[in-house]
Amino acid sequence: MAKLRTDFDTLVKALAPELYRYAMGLCHNPHTAEDLVQETFLRGWRSRKDLRDAKAARAWLYTILRNEHARLYERQRPEAHDPNELPDVPVRGYDTSAAAFATRRALAELEPEYRDPLLLQVIGGFSCKEIGGILDLNTNTVLTRLFRARKTLRDRLTDHPLKEAAQ
Repeated sequence: MAKLRTDFDTLVKALAPELYRYAMGLCHNPHTAEDLVQETFLRGWRSRKDLRDAKAARAWLYTILRNEHARLYERQRPEAHDPNELPDVPVRGYDTSAAAFATRRALAELEPEYRDPLLLQVIGGFSCKEIGGILDLNTNTVLTRLFRARKTLRDRLTDHPLKEAAQ
């Protein structure tokens, strides 16, 4: 039991920062993101016996987090935030420039069917096959959604006035 706990503690330390970034990409609220990550690890610990392959633990935890995020909005209505307000995120290296804000806003405006695969690839570093497994999609669908997500972001950011001001 002690070895299992040590292994899980190691997994938590290794994956907490990237799961937090993914949660922030989903909910855009630092407190909610922290809660989502904590709940993800709690559910992961409780159902650790269901994990058949230790190599799949990372994708498994991403799936739990994604499901927790969906459950969150089944239980409550999301808080309304001013879309022009920069989030107050106490994370070192958080880019608060106008261009980064425009990018985050464009990303937040993407449809979830495009945003989710893109976040899993960019933040999680998952392959298209792994993303397909997490989102229950075939690889070609993942590739199409990633292409459309990038194209939409590129179009929105190319036409964005902050981009022209930064040049």
